[in-house]
Amino acid sequence: MSASTNGKVRVAIFTSNMDGGGAERAMAKLAGGIADRGYDVDLVLSRAEGHYLSEVPDTVRIVDLDASRVLGSIPGLVRYLRRERPAAMLTSMNYVNVVGIWARALSRIDTRLVVNEQNALSLEAAHSTRRRHRLMPRLIGRFYPWADRIVSVARGTADDLARTTGLPRERIEVVHNPIVTAELKELAKAPVDHPWFRPGEPPVVVSVGRLSPQKDFGTLLRAFARVRDRRPARLVILGEGPERGMLESLVSELGLEETAILPGWVANPYPWMANAGAYVLSSRWEGLPSVLIEALYCDVPIVATDCLSGPREILDEGAHGLLVKVGDVEALARGIESALAGEVPRPEPASWKPYEQGFVVERYLDVLVGA
Repeated sequence: MSASTNGKVRVAIFTSNMDGGGAERAMAKLAGGIADRGYDVDLVLSRAEGHYLSEVPDTVRIVDLDASRVLGSIPGLVRYLRRERPAAMLTSMNYVNVVGIWARALSRIDTRLVVNEQNALSLEAAHSTRRRHRLMPRLIGRFYPWADRIVSVARGTADDLARTTGLPRERIEVVHNPIVTAELKELAKAPVDHPWFRPGEPPVVVSVGRLSPQKDFGTLLRAFARVRDRRPARLVILGEGPERGMLESLVSELGLEETAILPGWVANPYPWMANAGAYVLSSRWEGLPSVLIEALYCDVPIVATDCLSGPREILDEGAHGLLVKVGDVEALARGIESALAGEVPRPEPASWKPYEQGFVVERYLDVLVGA
């Protein structure tokens, strides 16, 4: 039983911070949704920092372990578990999951532990230059069996996790991230304060994500250059990350200074998406890309790479958007042109219903506390 003094069951969610992308934002939404069901919820962070910290609801307690890196959070997490004794703890993302497993073992308490895999592990390990990431499949294969339940955000990531680590596929459950919330529905209604979205202007292609190799915005820029040569259009890539310098150089090299911009991280990207002529996901790999589900809700024609994993599942084999080959500049260019020409149908409301917060929270509560 939890250490709550008010009689409520305490649930903990442990992750590194509130920076980054869809996975971190999903944990903030999940924490708020569980708190709304009457649970005491602690969002336990290696370090309480990041863009999405402001999105954590007041109903959720933030526990800052103040560690310089995830591995360094083990002593603080052990102390937290022994002090608070939550009924269940969800950990999110592979290295965080392993650290959470070690901390639960060291704490010697009976908190139920659920680990959550967010990405395509095989591709994440293959593309990383960090030794830790390359070792991750072996660490996961060794330590994930210590968890009470293993969940992954999509069928593709679950299949990949089993293949890459040797874990039995039947031990891995698919539970989506909570993406479509009441807040998203309100935020999407806001106007876009940018001259490119005024009536009579050329259509705007929008993409959102961390400026990193995984998102492959270089291919998107090269594809857009071909689109721009053939018809009027503009491109906005919202996000921040280590590839900014390279991408800005590529914008200049392709002569796109007047038609492509990288405004940086934007707190509310949804009006940009809702008012776009097309939304594009150009990733090399994903887990369950939140932005694609948000684009479904924003009712915008979608073009996405058919990468592992998520897009094919989210777009229902292409019923809700156009799937193109990963890294294929011309295929992506033709896809964007099709969307701007009205040849890619807008998604139906049924496409985003499985990712509504209420539905997903119930699934997680079943896994965490058997509710």
